[in-house]
Amino acid sequence: MSDAPHVHQPKDSNSKRLLTAFLVTAVFMVAEVAGGLISGSLALLADAGHMLTDAAALLVALMAVHFSQRKPNARHTFGYLRLTTLAAFLNAAALLVIVVFILWEAIRRFFEPQPVMGAPMLIIAIAGLLANLFAFWLLHRGSEEKNINVRAAALHVLGDLLGSVGAIAAAIVILTTGWTPIDPILSVLVSCLVIRSAWRLLKESFHELLEGT
Repeated sequence: MSDAPHVHQPKDSNSKRLLTAFLVTAVFMVAEVAGGLISGSLALLADAGHMLTDAAALLVALMAVHFSQRKPNARHTFGYLRLTTLAAFLNAAALLVIVVFILWEAIRRFFEPQPVMGAPMLIIAIAGLLANLFAFWLLHRGSEEKNINVRAAALHVLGDLLGSVGAIAAAIVILTTGWTPIDPILSVLVSCLVIRSAWRLLKESFHELLEGT
């Protein structure tokens, strides 16, 4: 009887970390949307787009952790463990779609430059960076290091972290020089960094779904 709580502690710990990361991400996603609309920053809106995907990814991850604990039955002899791999695949695919949207919007802004307010952009970007660092720290120290579902959620948060760094850099450049094209430029650079990791996770989860060797 005394061993039962110890057995379930890892999964319970992962669930709590995912839930906390989801709440933090959702709150700051709203803040970045507001900040992006007020300042006119594509970098902030792009980061908010990442956070929107992250919130969905973390929610799916929570559901996957819950269903993966269900025991096998006559209809699902393998149980529900494959849901974690499916969630990782969907998370990576969603991130790739978001990256494509960011690249398209950045190209449009090169031809149609828009004014950007550096001060509110910098404040929101710094707050977003702190939120992403906290969420990534929670997921990175999850008790199941090889859980591909937790890794997928951490990858999304990492993409947001890089996006916040890019937004901070863009805000500093705009405040000091007034050169607004840095906003879409850094959005493109951050997207290129994220797309490599997302593609790798997409291939890995797809390989596992096909039960490859």
